[in-house]
Amino acid sequence: MQRKAYVPGVAALLAALLAGCTGSSGGDGTTDDANPGVAGTASVAAQPGKYRTLPEACGVVGQSTLDTLLPGIQQIADADQRARAYEGDATLTYDTDRKVGCRWKVEATDATEYLSIDFERVVSYDNAVSDDTQAQQLFAQAVEKADLPAATSSATSDVEGSGTASATASPSATPSGSASPGGSASATPSDLQPRLLDDLGDEAFLDDVVGNSGSTARQRKVTVAFRTSNVIVTIEYEEQPTTVGVTPDSKEMQDNARKLASQLAGSLSG
Repeated sequence: MQRKAYVPGVAALLAALLAGCTGSSGGDGTTDDANPGVAGTASVAAQPGKYRTLPEACGVVGQSTLDTLLPGIQQIADADQRARAYEGDATLTYDTDRKVGCRWKVEATDATEYLSIDFERVVSYDNAVSDDTQAQQLFAQAVEKADLPAATSSATSDVEGSGTASATASPSATPSGSASPGGSASATPSDLQPRLLDDLGDEAFLDDVVGNSGSTARQRKVTVAFRTSNVIVTIEYEEQPTTVGVTPDSKEMQDNARKLASQLAGSLSG
């Protein structure tokens, strides 16, 4: 009888030990966290971008700035129409926290003028890729699409007398050439060529293209785009003269677009 009483006791002890082992293997996972190489370890999410909101696009450009970029707006006689022109047209978007924009178009006696601005707040859905890195990748694609000339750095404008620099500037002068009324297109100075900019945001570029619309007009389009943290801002500034043989001035349009870009960079808030 004593032997029969002893065996169940040993069985109960073994069962208790087995239960304890099973319980320890299903713990809170602190053992895995302490060993980064163990499968199932939670990875650290990449940092979010600096910016969580975007400005109101049609309200971020002041009236005095619009007067400078779109001088024809002041020629609108009707007060209501002029006020409407200042307001601009908001870009259709379904998520104003991610993308906003505004467009202006003014038809004056000597030219039709266009201005558009776009803000895009980039958000990465990959925990291993930060918002900033994702925005950097998208901006690199925009630079590639712009197909800037080889000598894109603004620093290259300081190089003079270089055969290589002259050869690079020569083929790219045509699309950005300017002309006086009745004159022929002339080569654009190297500091006005499409190029990367080093004084705006984290990275930026400027493009300047002249194209023909129909058989007479020569329309100039200046694009300035920049990235600040996880926000990409794009400005497109165009002018199409009504007078045959007139090409809008490159330097004036570039200066106006770059000043606006600096203002927009200052309008961003975290």
